[in-house]
Amino acid sequence: MDLRSGSDSIASNDRGKARWMALAALALAMLTIGLDTTVLVVALPTMAVDLHANTGALQWFTTAYTLALAAAMLPAGALGDRYGRKKFLLAALVLFGVASLCCALSTSPGMLIAARSVLGVAAATMMPLSMSVLPSLFPDQAERQRALTIWVGSTALGLPLGPIVGGWLLRNFWWGSVFLINIPLVLVGLVAVAALVPETRGELGSRVDLLGVLLSAAGMLGFTYGFIRFGDRGWGNGPAWAAVAAGAVALGGFVWWQRRGTHPLIDTALFTNRGFGWGTAYSVFVNFALFGMFFTVPQYFQAVLGVDALGSGLRLLPLIGGIVVGTRAVDKVLAGLGERIVLVAGFVMLGGGLAMGAMTELSSGYGYTAVWTALLGVGMGLVMPAAMGMAMGELDADRAGAGSALLQALRQGGGTIGVAVLGTVLTTRYHSRLGSWNHAPISDGVSAGVAVARAQGDADLLERVQASFVSGMGAMLWLCAASCVIAAILAVIFTRKGERPARPAADAGQSVHVG
Repeated sequence: MDLRSGSDSIASNDRGKARWMALAALALAMLTIGLDTTVLVVALPTMAVDLHANTGALQWFTTAYTLALAAAMLPAGALGDRYGRKKFLLAALVLFGVASLCCALSTSPGMLIAARSVLGVAAATMMPLSMSVLPSLFPDQAERQRALTIWVGSTALGLPLGPIVGGWLLRNFWWGSVFLINIPLVLVGLVAVAALVPETRGELGSRVDLLGVLLSAAGMLGFTYGFIRFGDRGWGNGPAWAAVAAGAVALGGFVWWQRRGTHPLIDTALFTNRGFGWGTAYSVFVNFALFGMFFTVPQYFQAVLGVDALGSGLRLLPLIGGIVVGTRAVDKVLAGLGERIVLVAGFVMLGGGLAMGAMTELSSGYGYTAVWTALLGVGMGLVMPAAMGMAMGELDADRAGAGSALLQALRQGGGTIGVAVLGTVLTTRYHSRLGSWNHAPISDGVSAGVAVARAQGDADLLERVQASFVSGMGAMLWLCAASCVIAAILAVIFTRKGERPARPAADAGQSVHVG
């Protein structure tokens, strides 16, 4: 009897269990970020009263987080590659917990905006580095795709769970509780990552590309701020165009410098890699399209169907159910049908669900919405893991941090552009349908319009405000559906038929394990 063989088998099984437990820790961290992204939406009205925050301050509660996230993403991924992904991930978890506590205890709008900025920096580090350790943990291509599906699913589930958790907390506690919920999740994540995730770094020199860090941060900052301002002020806003132009120049300089620098933050060859390029492009399409749903549906529930914050969140349960179905099926159908068919089918489902949403009428009711949001969830569950797996499958572990950061930064950019484009479409249609009632405060948004109509007891005004919003929502969702149709056509033309050949397991071994 070969005792050594038996002990090796036990050790191998233990390592296998540890990998999946480490993945659970990373998924928990991403669930926390997903929750934090949307939980604030339901808390804003209460925060406006308790913190004496005006409309500008409320916008900055969200904008500060988004800008910090965009500016820090690329440097965080590259620095993790150089100095150790685990230590940066642990530091980011600590920072996320401390910033969450500061958010909860804020006593002024300025304090909360500062804390939200720090929260954005922590999230910008957690997102790419939690993804970048997957190639080292799961060198086998099939296992890596399964792990990535779990990672993506946890992020996707956190988004619709945010309004549910936030609504329940606001019903029972004060607004700061929506941030305190992060702390126990962060503590669990810290212990699990420290115990289970191995330290890895790329085989790169230790020199930091400071100019690249500055150019990437300035470029993403200017570009993101400009498009956020477009969403608030319209396409004719001069400062917004100036910010976008400055950001574009900085990003152009960043790409130019990366081609010439000896220790670049990113590998510019990734832009020419077919799998990474198209996988990232499909991920951007998904982010752009899904913004319309996440932006409008909670408002529709509250302003048109008349439910509270918790009721609005609970009505997103069909979306969660669809995501669960899609993510449970995607690995099996990917193995059997290949990326092209899965991506096309997923985008068709997304487009079909969004088209159904675009045909919503004032009298449609919740049952109709439940059907199309469930279909949307299935499409999300298919497309997001397939697209991101397509991109990540082309990254060796040596560049996993920088490549993951680039993927996440481009996805973030797609969502930011969606904020501006889709928000402007909604606002323009809403204003045009208000007719003679197109004046402040009714024109400020559907929530303000509904509040005025109910305060005045004016049923005609209430119906006009709600119908105008539904019309604007329809215009926005039609544009989202069109983007999914375009993505489906691109997937037919540019995605290889059948499975992508598995990357040799030896590639994953290029990353240096430390400890």
